[in-house]
Order: sequence, then C-alpha cells, then structure tokens
Amino acid sequence: MINRETKIKNGSSSPSGRLGGAKIIAVIEGDGIGPEVTKQSVKVLNAIAEQFGHEFEYKYCLLGADAIDKTGTPLPTETIDICLDSDAILFGAIGHPKYDNDPTAKVRPEQGLLGIRKALQLFANIRPITTYSSLHHLSPLKTKNIEGVDFIIFRELTGGIYFGKKETNEEQTYAYDECAYSKEEIERVAHLAFQSAQTRRKKLTLVDKANVLETSRLWRKVVKELAVQYPDVVLDFLFVDNAAMQIILNPKQFDVILTENMFGDIISDEASVISGSLGLLPSASVGNKTALFEPIHGSYPQATGKDIANPIGSILSAAMLLDYFELREEAALVREAVEWTLANQFVTKDIEPINFYFTTTIGELISDYIGNKIPGRLNKENIELRKSTII
Repeated sequence: MINRETKIKNGSSSPSGRLGGAKIIAVIEGDGIGPEVTKQSVKVLNAIAEQFGHEFEYKYCLLGADAIDKTGTPLPTETIDICLDSDAILFGAIGHPKYDNDPTAKVRPEQGLLGIRKALQLFANIRPITTYSSLHHLSPLKTKNIEGVDFIIFRELTGGIYFGKKETNEEQTYAYDECAYSKEEIERVAHLAFQSAQTRRKKLTLVDKANVLETSRLWRKVVKELAVQYPDVVLDFLFVDNAAMQIILNPKQFDVILTENMFGDIISDEASVISGSLGLLPSASVGNKTALFEPIHGSYPQATGKDIANPIGSILSAAMLLDYFELREEAALVREAVEWTLANQFVTKDIEPINFYFTTTIGELISDYIGNKIPGRLNKENIELRKSTII
C-alpha cells in the first residue's frame, strides 16, 4: 500500500472524539450533474465512516428544477423539515436550461436556493480558494502569481440587495432593488471571519464600497468596532473594484476576505478561476443551527448523465462538512486523497480533455485512498475507465 502521511489507527476516531451516535445528513442531489457528483461525495463519506468507525445517516430531499418537476415548487416544505432535523446538508447543484432561457418563468429553480438559505438562516457563505501545483498550467494567471495562494472568502448570505424590496412599475420602464443591512447581520458573519483569521495568517480584509454606499459605511463602522475583540488579527480595507483587480494582480496577499452579499457573489466567482477549474472548489453556507455544503459549480446540463463531471468540488465540500462536525483528521485525509489524485493526474475531462477519467472513477480512487486500498506501485494501465483502482 502507498505510504500516506495521515496516520490512522484501526477503528479510531479523530482527536475531537467519537461522534455521539449517528450524524444525520440531508442530501439534496439537485439538478444537472448534481446527482452524479453528490453520489461520489456520499461514497467518500462512507469510506470515512468505515475507516474511522463513524455512522452517517442520509435523508434525501428535493430542491430546484427537480423539485419543480416532481412537486410544482422549487422548495417543498418537506425539504425544509428534513434539513432542519439534520446535522448538516450536502447539496449538489441547481438550475435547468428550460428556466434559464425563459425570462417570463414565474417559478424558477433558484428561488429554491434563496428560499432554503432564508428558511435555514444560512447567513454566511464560506469559500476557500486554493491552488494545486500540478494544475498551475490551467490557471489564466501566471504560475509565479498563484503559487501558495490560499485564502477564504466570507460572504454575507441573507441580506443586502438580493433580499431587499424589489419593484418594477406597470409600464416596465423603472425598477429598483433595495440594499439594506443591520448591525446584527454584519456582526454575526464578521465574527466568523475574524475567528477564521485567528486560525490562519491573522489577516482580514473587508471589501466594500464605503466611498459611495451607506450600507458599506455601516459595514466598515461595525467591523472596525469588532476588531478590538481580535487584537491578534490585522484588519485592512479595499473598495470592491480595487479588490477585484488585486485578486488578479496578487492573490497571494489575501488571507481572509469579508464582504456583503452581492460583492461576495461577484468576487468569489472571479477568484474561483484562479485554480484552473470551477469543478475543484467547495463552499459552505453556515447558519445558527445547521450548515449546507456544496460545490461552487453550476448544474452543467451539457454534461448531465455522461459521467464526465468533476466530483472534487463536491468531495471537498464533504471535507468541509467533516470539519463542521469537528472531525479534523477525517477532513484532512479527504483533502490528502484529493491532492494525491490530482498529483497523479487522475483527473476529469474539464482538466484533461483527452486522457481523462470518469466521475465515478475519481470517486472510487479517492475512496480507495481513504480506505488504504491503493497498491504501493500503481500501474495506471490497470485502472480501467469506470472501474476501481484495485481491479
């Protein structure tokens, strides 16, 4: 077997201790490639459970276009109930072309996503941005600018212009969207960002537009006041237009970025291309009582059912779920397995269009690594497409 860095005792749990009974995970496979990538994450979680002696119980529910087709609504009440009764939520993807191409549609898949964020009060979106040396050639940025890039974006998720009052006049000639924030909404996500910075390189950057917007001036005031509670963290500020430029010019300067809803939506998508593929990046949406974990990519309808989608973003989202359960060693092993897979060029079509491996094969490779089933000397010719590594 290969020599893994992570040392695991047979049947042991993480340093945080054994789980107090089964953890219930709500699984929303969603639309497009969502079901395909989510299945690989569940496979990886099952490998972790077997290796460490944990128990995960999965409860499946509907959201998005899939839910509209089956129930007429993008967010069934049953889904909310299952999520509220679960310890965490694993989510695939949302969206379908038949709604994307119909601007008159009254019911849309995305309404389900906004609705579940509101229903579960998922007020903070957390998106880590990392790069892998074996994939530097895929990034639109120069290698020298992305080596060692490792930062996290904390985006406020339930306030601002996306949730403000909206109106269009009868003549369809005038419209507005209200952007509003309260001190409490800012404080709760800012505390999470400061706490994260304390465990990292102790730097937090607030991204706003305080030279123009009243809401941004409130953000800056509140975050400055909170900073005195975190004297070990260096706080600085960037206007959002400058931040967008700096993410391209020098992404290594960032540690933790904190920002409001719309700005976070935009700059996190911008930052996501640094790694070279949208399929690689995970995210978490955290609330007071639960958290939802999902890859950042969309439903990618062109790839649906072809077994070519990249499952790593979803699998790394499962690693964030394990962190949420305070299973640090388990999460570290998942990330180690992902890095091993990429370093050995076991990649999907989005990364290598010709010599690629299938979605299910990547899931099996990572699961086999976790289960310590990878032979010490690996012959790639023995890894047949759609089959596991040990055949």
